Amino acid sequence: MQRIRTVCAMLSGALLLGTLADHAWAEAAKSAPSPIYGVTIPDGYRGWQMIAPAEEAAPLDELRVVLGNPVAIKAIENSTLPYPDGTILVKLAYKRKQSPEFQSATIPGTPTTVQVMVKDSRRYASTGGWGYGRFIDGQPVDAAQHQTCFACHAAKVKDCDYVFTRFAP
Repeated sequence: MQRIRTVCAMLSGALLLGTLADHAWAEAAKSAPSPIYGVTIPDGYRGWQMIAPAEEAAPLDELRVVLGNPVAIKAIENSTLPYPDGTILVKLAYKRKQSPEFQSATIPGTPTTVQVMVKDSRRYASTGGWGYGRFIDGQPVDAAQHQTCFACHAAKVKDCDYVFTRFAP
């Protein structure tokens, strides 16, 4: 009986250490902040609600999905514009690929980018209240690419609080 208790204690300790190591790895794996805006990939974003899928035609040929934090979802549900401070939108992009199981279906292939918009009207006053981050393999792209974010949003969707995405019912 003592041997069983010892083995159980050792296994419990190993599981605890494994959990702590996984947590430490996750903390160490946080993205560096994006140049210009200082935006990072938010913790827990993969559990956020989907706002809408999208397809980007050639030359990118990507499938995309936009997720929103609870502040974003509440604003969308209430048709609130401008979006309130604290809103975070995350776009996940993947190369399109044909499903091997169902030939007429397109499925996500290789991930290409994670793009993040953070609403903070004081911090990002000069860019319509939004900060931007574009990440490849968890790391921010260069400043030159980040310099194009606001100009594109301002030219095309200024009247929608600089947000391209619309809620998919």
